[in-house]
Amino acid sequence: MTASVETHDADALLEQAIGALGGEPREGQRLMARAVTDALDGSAHALIQAGTGTGKSLGYLVPAVAHAVRTGGRVVVSTATLALQRQIYTKDLPLVVEALEPVLGQRARIALLKGRGNYLCVHKMAGGYPDEPSDDMLPIGPTSDLGREIVRLNEWADSTDTGDRDDLVPGVSGRAWAQVSVSGRECLESKCPALQECFSQRTRDTAAKAHVVVTNHAVLGVQATGHDMIGEHSVLIVDEAHELVSRITSSATHELTVTAVDRAARDARRCGIVTENLDRAARHLDGALGELEPGRLRLGLPDALAQAVEEVRAAARAYVSETTKRAEELGAGGKVAGASLGAIVDVCEELQGEHGSQVIWLAPRDGDYDSRVVERIVAAPLDVAGLIRERLLDEKASVMTSATLALGGDFGAISRHLGVDHAVTLDAGSPFDYPRQGILYVAKHLPKPGMGGISEEALDELAALIQAAGGRTLGLFSSHKAAQAATDAMRERLDVPVLYQLDDQLPTLVARFQEDESACLFGSTSLWQGIDVPGRTASLVVIDRIPFPRPDEPVAQARTEAVAKNGGNGFMAVSATHAALLLAQGAGRLIRSSADRGVVAVLDPRLATARYGGFLTRSMPDLWPTTDREVALGALRRLAAS
Repeated sequence: MTASVETHDADALLEQAIGALGGEPREGQRLMARAVTDALDGSAHALIQAGTGTGKSLGYLVPAVAHAVRTGGRVVVSTATLALQRQIYTKDLPLVVEALEPVLGQRARIALLKGRGNYLCVHKMAGGYPDEPSDDMLPIGPTSDLGREIVRLNEWADSTDTGDRDDLVPGVSGRAWAQVSVSGRECLESKCPALQECFSQRTRDTAAKAHVVVTNHAVLGVQATGHDMIGEHSVLIVDEAHELVSRITSSATHELTVTAVDRAARDARRCGIVTENLDRAARHLDGALGELEPGRLRLGLPDALAQAVEEVRAAARAYVSETTKRAEELGAGGKVAGASLGAIVDVCEELQGEHGSQVIWLAPRDGDYDSRVVERIVAAPLDVAGLIRERLLDEKASVMTSATLALGGDFGAISRHLGVDHAVTLDAGSPFDYPRQGILYVAKHLPKPGMGGISEEALDELAALIQAAGGRTLGLFSSHKAAQAATDAMRERLDVPVLYQLDDQLPTLVARFQEDESACLFGSTSLWQGIDVPGRTASLVVIDRIPFPRPDEPVAQARTEAVAKNGGNGFMAVSATHAALLLAQGAGRLIRSSADRGVVAVLDPRLATARYGGFLTRSMPDLWPTTDREVALGALRRLAAS
């Protein structure tokens, strides 16, 4: 007779899964499974730090599957990236479901949930939507790169069972994918003539009936900003929870540009709507922006700009009403126009919202930091803890887990940022012996980094470290400018391959890095987390400087001021917390298995000399610390020779 789940505690369920998978028990994993079980059964919140090698996926999936089957409720698991989401859904979760079925007496139903834009739109492929206009307004030729991609998409559409962009290998550019997909706002939903064949709707229908739904933080971002994509569920488990605040902030950040207003007007004209009022408003907006310089608007919108934004809002709203009234007549073209116009209305209303709850700034073209020509008005929430608490966690059990949550050895900072009150906390540790496996070397003798990019002294130090390691270096830089400068310098000075993040697709570069032990891989942003390269390939991880946010970054600046206004330490609460998360993630690239050995080298003396250095180092893996250059170089030489 099959035993009921009530007779099995968390340890027994985990043991069942581990045994079926041919694995070995780990103490941290056992502690985690117990904590997750308690949180789910008690409708509580839990913050769990589980270091690399703990096996945290199993630590939360086993209790999640058991809880969902036992209660008949829905458990939502969210991951930071589509790649991790795919791994959980296609590998880890099916194995757990298979292993627990004999014990639970029922096979858990699972589903994958992504935004509509990740799926091929059958109706659009059949010509049901207006053609996506080209940026240069030239027809897309069959022999152009874009044309060839679209031909391949059409061939793939005839054979795919999922319509999922991730299943198209190799992938295509964003411009090509836009020709065959629609956003959530553009989707005709229940009125679509191709609803029965719709790939996105099929996944949503499956998800609605599943015990465990695997989604991603981008979907949580949409959910937190007021659009229900997930439906009823009683449990939320967030993997890589350290990224949730930035993802929710990004989802809740909107920008208004003259180009976007013109594009919305063009979409409206394509379905026969006369847009004279919106065209005039766009010109007034352009004129108002031309009188201003980039920077944060601490007192709200200047009068002329406020008037132009209101004129844009009123005109766009009127045309939204027209597309709604004529929806049946206008069809898919009207839906596209309504989506573009509605987005303009939404951002205008954000800009006109309560002063103090939004951070508003004027910005040049994205990424063009040196320009003084204003192209965008941007609005971001001052704080997202309330959004997370009220729209994601309210009346639900939750588990937030990551390898980096206890910043400075304490869960307080991350708890405040995530809006998690009265949470149970657990540091499940790591099976790795960090002090014996790795060294944290801080180049205390180097000058403090300046605003002019990476210094010559730091480049000399980098070259010496790479020579000692025989290549085998992952270089994590605070900006692409610094990464490019280091790449150019090392290619000139050293006889080892130096790969740069922007030279090719990241998976291609990582594969080349793994194949050639003497290679180095330099980059910024996404290299700091998510790169998993065990073995000798990354014996040296170099961090050029403490990754504080830019001093003129508007959101960090406003949040710092808000904390200080309430009597707190704004620098520690915002900038130091941001840096601690990235340092912990970056240093975590070194030890990925029990056999790994190596050095994390930080070329910023402030980690050893500044008062906040202790907070930052306590957030990082517990590597053996030194400021002795010869100790670090000697260790790298021995590793290279071994």
